[in-house]
Amino acid sequence: MAQPMLNKSDAQPDKKEAVVIKKYANRRLYNTETSTYVTLEDLAQMVRNDKDFVVYDAKSGDDLTHAVLTQIIVEQESREGGQTLLPIPFLRQLIRFYDDNIGSMVPSYLQFSLENLVREQEKFRTMFASAFANPAAAFDAYQEQARKNMAMFEQAMAMWTSFGGAANLQNKKAEGDAERSTEDGDTPKGEIDELKAQLSVMQQRIDRLAKDRE
Repeated sequence: MAQPMLNKSDAQPDKKEAVVIKKYANRRLYNTETSTYVTLEDLAQMVRNDKDFVVYDAKSGDDLTHAVLTQIIVEQESREGGQTLLPIPFLRQLIRFYDDNIGSMVPSYLQFSLENLVREQEKFRTMFASAFANPAAAFDAYQEQARKNMAMFEQAMAMWTSFGGAANLQNKKAEGDAERSTEDGDTPKGEIDELKAQLSVMQQRIDRLAKDRE
């Protein structure tokens, strides 16, 4: 049975409110919508069925959604004989990014990459379907798509790098202004506003770039 297509956005106007899952001290997960206990595999199936959920600690009320989703990925990757999506070199590099000064950029870059894959998924499905009839043509199409994706990623990275350089300069200037203005209580608000404006412009460029590639 074919899995449902990925969505372009998790925040669609007609999407129902997320189901609340409570996690108890014994690690059991309770679905408040169905009033039943569920497993990580049940939650994975909810994701595949495009049914959003949030996970809260039953006692403290802390949001555990990120941790539980990560657990689901670990479980999926560990299934014997199952498909793995995260190659070892990728995992090693991802670990290195945790202590890298550009680590904060990784989530946005990964999300940008996945959103592009979502937009292009039908093209990839067509390529795979045609591979049996004409492997050479399918391979050429795949290579061409890969080149386009790489070009888009490189342009996006260049935008991030450019912004990062400007941000560092502005931060240094802001720190200097803050030191000089400690006595009179002035706040370098102008630099912060300028950084926000630069980030907004960069995001608009990335959005336009993605649309142009559709």
